[in-house]
Amino acid sequence: MKVVLVSAVALIDVDGRVLLAQRPDGKDMAGLWEFPGGKVEDGESPETALIRELQEELGIDTWESCLAPLTFASHSYPDFHLLMPLFACRKWNGTPRSVENQALKWVKASDLSEYPMPPADIPLIPILRDWL
Repeated sequence: MKVVLVSAVALIDVDGRVLLAQRPDGKDMAGLWEFPGGKVEDGESPETALIRELQEELGIDTWESCLAPLTFASHSYPDFHLLMPLFACRKWNGTPRSVENQALKWVKASDLSEYPMPPADIPLIPILRDWL
């Protein structure tokens, strides 16, 4: 089974809320909410991929020193196995905005479980909630 490496981030604002992005129509698992991020390309580290994805998807800049490794997801889907490190980030330049027409929402950690998420993301919720 193919292993897919995806890097994700819990962007945490000054009020302790976490940014979620809704998968747009036309993508697998459309309508589900997820932590921003994306695939790690050949030659990239998870941190470098995340910095690139945040620029592309949200129009913000951050730095490797601002990405704190928090936990990871390891989940088998029918066609591949997902390995996804989750970083926490509290410092970035710019205001997150939807560059790729996905809905964005700042959510209290205690309310994360109210949002339908991909199966790989669900086990990350209690870890993030306990950490915050």
